[in-house]
Amino acid sequence: MKKSFTKTILFAAFLFAVALAGTSCSKKDATVVTVPDLTTMDVVTAESGTIAYAGGLFNGTTDISLSSYGVCYSSTNQTPTTGDPKTKDTVLQYAYTTKITGLTPKTTYYARAYAVNSGGTGYGKVVQFTTGDGTTSTGGTVSTLAGSASADFVDGLGGAALFDSPQGITTGVDGNIYVADSFNSAIRKITTAGDVTTLSGNGEIGYVDGPIATAQFYAPQSLVTDASGNIYVADYGNNNIRKITPAGVVSTFAGSGDAGYTDGTGTKATFNSPRGLAIDGSGNIFVADMGNNLIRKITPAGVVTTFAGSRGASYLDNATATSATFNKPNGIAIDASNNIYVAEALNHTIRKITPAGVVTTFTGGNKQIALLGGPSAIAFDKNWNLFIADQNGRILEITKDKVLKVIAGNGTTGFADGVGAAGIFNSPQGITVDASNNVYVADYYNNRIRKIVLP
Repeated sequence: MKKSFTKTILFAAFLFAVALAGTSCSKKDATVVTVPDLTTMDVVTAESGTIAYAGGLFNGTTDISLSSYGVCYSSTNQTPTTGDPKTKDTVLQYAYTTKITGLTPKTTYYARAYAVNSGGTGYGKVVQFTTGDGTTSTGGTVSTLAGSASADFVDGLGGAALFDSPQGITTGVDGNIYVADSFNSAIRKITTAGDVTTLSGNGEIGYVDGPIATAQFYAPQSLVTDASGNIYVADYGNNNIRKITPAGVVSTFAGSGDAGYTDGTGTKATFNSPRGLAIDGSGNIFVADMGNNLIRKITPAGVVTTFAGSRGASYLDNATATSATFNKPNGIAIDASNNIYVAEALNHTIRKITPAGVVTTFTGGNKQIALLGGPSAIAFDKNWNLFIADQNGRILEITKDKVLKVIAGNGTTGFADGVGAAGIFNSPQGITVDASNNVYVADYYNNRIRKIVLP
């Protein structure tokens, strides 16, 4: 009786062990592969109306068994699938860019990113876009507002005024143009008639706050003005952000003067070669902190935080702002929806950061060097068209309908006034647009401020 009972217990234990093993195997075999979760990047079209640039961003961990990915599109199916025309691309870490060809001009299309793995097909949100009309614009009329070939520090009218490697440029609330004259370590003011005066700085490198007549800067790179007429300066060599009041007082708004990376308030924060500035409707200033590969935010109270980037110098889009990476960001602008756009010359791209912190490629990218050479500065006009100073000698426009146009320059370096491609620049570094939609460019190596009247 005991022997029989013991055998029964042992047999039951054996079956239980087998059941456990079987359950373990079943769990392993039943592992569910998650369908890819994607964001569709913005679509920018060429003037020809036959080409568009788009891409996708993976929002989470990506299954390495992806079999295909790209962008599917259609002019008739408002929710395109992989059964419609599509591109196939190579993943660039968490994101990819792609070029759509063979489109029909003046046609509305619907596009979305897709990715296929063993779990199924994932799609991003549908993006609607309309191709260009197939005509090429004549471009704007380029003239010289102020400056000449000679590098020096002289006030005067038009060509009698002299600059030394002008970098940043902005339009003030008073309608005048303000220039960060970098090698003169000065802030210059230009009327619409081309009359140049020195607002602050004396041509000598230094770091002095106080009245504008005695204040000093160190290679200022960019400027931005607020609604009250205050001017904020990215003081590149001093590693801080300076403020010039309408009353003519210069102070340090943020930054300790030492190169570093620290969030904090006012002079407790540190920057590393700040390059670009932009301001939103609430008075928050965003800084392209070039040496730190970060986008920093400064509140009106001077509180500095890290808005995007992770300090690594590379090119990584991501669904979270502080895990994305930049490579020496130099230009920055903000649209009406508080999306932030960042120009990166070394990545040949314009990046976009949503208010929620999603970082994507707006246009350009390492695979599309022919699209953007080295974008150095960007600015919106009052109608939210985006203008780009490209270091390869072109001034570009991406309209609010996301059509890319070349408004001046032809990709060669030199100097010439003229219409469209006949207007030649030499490494333009700053750009701004006034209330009349005139475009002004800081033409770095030509030591001039150029004006473009759009057709």
